[in-house]
Amino acid sequence: MNMHDVRRHIASSLKIMALTACFHIAAPTAAQELNAKVTINRSQISNTTEAVFEALQNSLTAFINERQWTGMTYEEKERINCTFSITLKTYSETDNSFTGSIQVQSTRPVYDSNYSTTVFNFQDENFNFTFQQFDQLEFRPEQVDNNLTAVIAYYAYLIIGLDMDTMAPLGGSDILQMAMDVANNSQNLGYAGWKAFENDRNRFAIINDYLDGAMEPLRQLEYKYHRLGLDRMTENTDTARMAITESMEMLKQARDQKSMSALPVIFTDIKRDELVSIYSGKGTAEEREKVYNIVFAINASQSNYWEKLRK
Repeated sequence: MNMHDVRRHIASSLKIMALTACFHIAAPTAAQELNAKVTINRSQISNTTEAVFEALQNSLTAFINERQWTGMTYEEKERINCTFSITLKTYSETDNSFTGSIQVQSTRPVYDSNYSTTVFNFQDENFNFTFQQFDQLEFRPEQVDNNLTAVIAYYAYLIIGLDMDTMAPLGGSDILQMAMDVANNSQNLGYAGWKAFENDRNRFAIINDYLDGAMEPLRQLEYKYHRLGLDRMTENTDTARMAITESMEMLKQARDQKSMSALPVIFTDIKRDELVSIYSGKGTAEEREKVYNIVFAINASQSNYWEKLRK
């Protein structure tokens, strides 16, 4: 069963339309991959007209949702649900510049349930850009010249690629490479967040790690955890939980192979509450202890949650 068949299988159970099984050109109304909600928090900025912030929110919403990001066809109800939550810290009317942060989150439906699981959730503290009220947002992958659209495009590709990884082993490789291309082509924009080795959580570091061969177990985990684990919970809970336990061992392998990567910590932050729900009071004591030891070693800051795994 290929990746598109898998998503169709999941979607049909939830009474939503399914992805087509092949790549083809579609009508513009049925091509877009993302169903994004954009929010703007401007509470730290005063004495400025609302118009520019409303224009920014409306322009970004249209830019994300009306653009076809890949060559695949998605029906309206198949689109990936995601949020782009922007917190603005400063705005200069003199040069139309903004500083702030952006939190990006995406979810995925779980087969035969009403539950959606979070696939990606990340807070980017370096979201600085320029924008004027009547700007028309454009993005050209081969010639990146605007930090606002570059950042949004980067996360759009990342969301789509990771969603595809949950449907098929390494299924999102081509799309994740598109995010890498954006990062590479944004090196000379002069904005923080793109430079190699700037820090372990900037945009370059995140996508570089996802595509690093040493982190392949983490991407293989995405499929095992979601498709062989969560999607089969209603079919056979014990077998599904065993697959998730095995995926945690893949998480440990990824951490061992690239100990400085932030991705294992990010994954455990995202799945913290879900893991507690899966293991707390369920499965064998040995299984719970194994998962506890893995996640505690990776992300001790969440120890209060990990202790619940043992109960």
